[in-house]
Amino acid sequence: MSRKVFFDTDPGCDDAVMLAMALGHDAVDVVGLSTVCGNTTIENTTQNTHAILALGGYDVPVARGCGRPLVDDLDTAEWIHGENGLHGDIPDVDGETRDIHGADAIVEAAHEYGDELTIAAVGPLPNLAIALAKEPRLPDLVGDIYLMGGAAMTTGNVTPMAEANFHNDPAAASRVLQDADTRMVGLDVTNRATVSPEFIEEYREAGGVRGTIAQWLDYRPDSGTYPLADAPAIHDAAVVADIIDESVLDFEEYYLEVDTTGGPCHGAVICDEHGTTDNDPNNRVAVDIDVARYREILETGIRAYAAE
Repeated sequence: MSRKVFFDTDPGCDDAVMLAMALGHDAVDVVGLSTVCGNTTIENTTQNTHAILALGGYDVPVARGCGRPLVDDLDTAEWIHGENGLHGDIPDVDGETRDIHGADAIVEAAHEYGDELTIAAVGPLPNLAIALAKEPRLPDLVGDIYLMGGAAMTTGNVTPMAEANFHNDPAAASRVLQDADTRMVGLDVTNRATVSPEFIEEYREAGGVRGTIAQWLDYRPDSGTYPLADAPAIHDAAVVADIIDESVLDFEEYYLEVDTTGGPCHGAVICDEHGTTDNDPNNRVAVDIDVARYREILETGIRAYAAE
């Protein structure tokens, strides 16, 4: 039986892989999408979302969300993901965007599907933070809220301590961790959520849609190296893999905060790993990943998305 999932996303190459994987997999029913600024501008992330849907032949409602962080300045990453935020030969489509803000679309889906719904927020978090402000019961209405972001017990990837999504909007991340009782899937596990070089090469040689997916998978071709691994990490895809099979990730409960002070740890997650405060755990943190099972689920979804 498939799980109903609403994605809040900022495509971005790893987001594109994640969406293709989810759309193609029988175990996921993508009921809605909201876009957010992050890897690139809100105009590009919304256009890229429509392009990903069109490339695979899918029709899912899309709502445009926040075009800037709640407090900080937007810091995009086209230098990694491509000029418009997405590598490859993607269709130039004029997709129909809903006349509703992304935050309202999240709340609407929560009321429509209730505890059958999983929310997966895999970009910066202003849409989800606003949704929580408008509907404080949101965590109780839905089944689960997954985040891709943060680094609880490891170092960051845009500063020595902060992960990109949380660093892009620390105020929003702080609000979400305070109020949402999430499953936080951060760099602690996603640095190991790599895809096999053989799978990338197979798709690169195939060309067409598969060739474009190969460019999404190998989204740092000019870097020559991959942080902490010998293959590209598709961070967001770890969330979908665990939604499909909850044995992929191991979670532990911790008390979490986000540093919003503007200093060298701005946007970093403060995890009370050793229980040194009197605060009760307020989120679940992914601490381990079954890489083989993750890769199996990713490849299954991608092959179905790209089937000819």
